[in-house]
Amino acid sequence: MGYREDGVVVRNDLQLPDDDRFEQGPVVLIECVQEIPCNPCAESCPQGAIMIQPTLNDLPRVDFEKCIGCGSCIARCPGLAIFMVDQAFEKKRSSVSMPYEFIPLPVKGERVVVLDRSGIPCGEGEIIRIWNTQSHDRTPVVSVAVEKRLAMTVRHFKRKCKADGRK
Repeated sequence: MGYREDGVVVRNDLQLPDDDRFEQGPVVLIECVQEIPCNPCAESCPQGAIMIQPTLNDLPRVDFEKCIGCGSCIARCPGLAIFMVDQAFEKKRSSVSMPYEFIPLPVKGERVVVLDRSGIPCGEGEIIRIWNTQSHDRTPVVSVAVEKRLAMTVRHFKRKCKADGRK
């Protein structure tokens, strides 16, 4: 997997499912470029859809036929490098789920500015879900609805400031 000189992952080097799999519902995308001994993603997957082979230093790979889009791996990645995209969320919008380690947490229905892999604003989104269970080990997962064209671009968001300057 490649990345630019500034460390941003290059989309063309990502392992992606085919269009048919995207249309079936949520699927995880791993944007890990660290060849280090790490396997929480593989261990957390109840379907065995994430593999790290032949050695623990290899990059994780997803078997998209096995992935059911449960998202259990997202919060378990210490590198915050796993996202879930649901192209079938709505006719005109997709959802993107991502780890979120900031406080305060956003609230469902909140409008946010969505950011690309470089942190550059690329549109607006709506918070549709916040998962913050004990199994997430202090890493909530936030789902944002975005225009379909942004589903493969959006990887984070920033909250809009209120008129008085508070977030």
